[in-house]
Amino acid sequence: MIGGIFPVFNKQEDSSASFVKEPDKVKCAGVFDLRAFRWTQVMMFAIDEINKDSSLLPNVSLGYRILDSCASPTNTIRAALTLVSSPVEIEPTAPCLPTISALIAESGSSQSLAVAGTLGPFRVPMYFSTCACLSDKGKYPTFFRTIPSDYHQAKALAALVKHFGWTWIGAIQSDNDYGRNGVQAFTEEVKKLGVCIAFVGTVLRTYPSSKILDVVDMIKQSTVQVILSFVPEGDLYPLMREVVRQNITHIQWIASEAWITAARPSTPEIYSSFGGAIGFVVRKMAIPKLRHFLMGISPYTDRKAAFVRDFWEKMVSDQLKTVHFINQFGEAVFFDGNGDPPASYDVINWQLRAGQVCSQICPVGTRKAQIKGKSVCCFDCIPCADGTIANATADCSPCPQEYWSNDGRDQCILKTVEFLSYHEPMGIALTMVSLLGACLSFATMLVFIHYKDTPVVKASNSELSSLLLFSLFLCFLCPLTFIGRPTAWTCMLRHTAFGVTFALCISCMLGKTIVVVTAFRATLPGNNVAGKFGPSQQRIIVCSCTVVQIFICVLWLNLNPPYRDFRYSHRKIVLECNTGSETAFYAVLGYIGILAGICLVLAFLSRKLPDNFNEAKFITFSMLIFCAVWITFIPAYVSSPGKFTVAVEIFAILSSAFGLLICIFAPKCYILFIKPERNTKKHVMGRN
Repeated sequence: MIGGIFPVFNKQEDSSASFVKEPDKVKCAGVFDLRAFRWTQVMMFAIDEINKDSSLLPNVSLGYRILDSCASPTNTIRAALTLVSSPVEIEPTAPCLPTISALIAESGSSQSLAVAGTLGPFRVPMYFSTCACLSDKGKYPTFFRTIPSDYHQAKALAALVKHFGWTWIGAIQSDNDYGRNGVQAFTEEVKKLGVCIAFVGTVLRTYPSSKILDVVDMIKQSTVQVILSFVPEGDLYPLMREVVRQNITHIQWIASEAWITAARPSTPEIYSSFGGAIGFVVRKMAIPKLRHFLMGISPYTDRKAAFVRDFWEKMVSDQLKTVHFINQFGEAVFFDGNGDPPASYDVINWQLRAGQVCSQICPVGTRKAQIKGKSVCCFDCIPCADGTIANATADCSPCPQEYWSNDGRDQCILKTVEFLSYHEPMGIALTMVSLLGACLSFATMLVFIHYKDTPVVKASNSELSSLLLFSLFLCFLCPLTFIGRPTAWTCMLRHTAFGVTFALCISCMLGKTIVVVTAFRATLPGNNVAGKFGPSQQRIIVCSCTVVQIFICVLWLNLNPPYRDFRYSHRKIVLECNTGSETAFYAVLGYIGILAGICLVLAFLSRKLPDNFNEAKFITFSMLIFCAVWITFIPAYVSSPGKFTVAVEIFAILSSAFGLLICIFAPKCYILFIKPERNTKKHVMGRN
């Protein structure tokens, strides 16, 4: 015997207990549920088909007894106890009914929980209901399902929400185990996916209208536009009518299987507010012969069935958990360790799509900034910082060292490599000035060679002057090693060539200064200094002073030479020459400064010597320019950024070289070309 309890009517008639007479029998009333009635008929059909198929239960026929629960847990327990109990009064002609071997009850989870808790200790197997809580075999050892657990439906609904990108939603639950457990399982799943629940409203068919209105107000005051309703159709219908009455039409509803296919809400009136609802339903298929059976429903159907209790108990207790067969639709039928079958759903969509989030997804190039005091689903989108991008996630990630973020902050682009090149205006200008200085030096040297026998050229020491012009020619060419893409060789060449050529240049100036001083001191009585400082001594001074600088440069190149270096800034990579050893670099500059200082002091002391052509004055002025340029160079060099550091050094080289060329040789060229009448020994040796 199989018992069945279904909510054919959705409520019980009111009755009061007077305690002076026997209580009235329970009567169910309310709305006649066609779907529950169809369940009863399908149960009868299934038992009839089993009885007709001798291969399923040989020599055994199943019977059934079906009662109405009035959709009430109390009446469900009463019906269950009626089914498992023997009748108090039996008519003499009535057959002796066996006790039930299993119970199919009830579609409501709360009702099923009540019956399972009552009949479980008696080892009466139960089926039906979707609440995941019934999978606990410790509490409900004899409960089995022929419908998937709500645990799987909750996971499927969470995946549906994630698929449409809804991260800010509301939830409605029924005030029973089905609604509470369903929403709890759904909430746990969506939180793993970063979805926020704005509110949870509770409804029930027996609630007063004030509670229904409270839930409607909650929906209207919230900003959500997507709501999950995990509620049976009978409990949801009062809320649906109120939503339609208040013309709330902006909500995308997500439905549980309990109402997505229910007939009562599937009307044009309800569609005005609930059109577009989407949800899952247990998979549906056409069952052969069922339509004919349903069409032939009659109150005179014979319900006789002989059932052997021991056999059924054995079937349930020993074999049911190991059932595994392929049905006529080619699907495997089995139960897992919790008594649950394989979960499968069909998707039902009421042809409307909507999206609702508390905050829109951050566009590329921006990141989430949490709004203080609000849910994690509510945030502002602010642009990524310089050097970071966001193109696939809502978090900004830094670009690699060689890259920088574009203006949209959605892509890393290669940084611009910066160095002083020959193709940019500043590089072209410095190159032209450098070549101009070299040409002037070379031309002046040719002039001095041509006029080497004239008094003016002889008086200025033609050998030292020619060597000085040659060193100036090299000094003007030095800036060309500073321009262009730095390499390992150019980095070593530029600083050492600069140090050696300027040491040679200042050594020549020092030699000329000493010649001037000794020449005029030779005019003093008894002084023979001029004879001791001839051309050989001049060459020794120039060579020895230059060799010291060469020695410093050799040590520099061997111990810690200059090298090409990359300096990374925000939007560019500065390609420059690192000096390697700062000590060696400033030692080269310091040695040149010492030579220049000695030369300046000697020239300054000789500035008032007699005769028209006193070269000490020009040497003094040229050394003042040289020292001023290089004193101001150091702070400018340290503070200049990027390629401008190189430009400052080139400017210092050209300025000091032009200062020496103009101060020393311009007066002589003026006499040679403009005032040739002064190019006489008398004028050169004459006094002012």
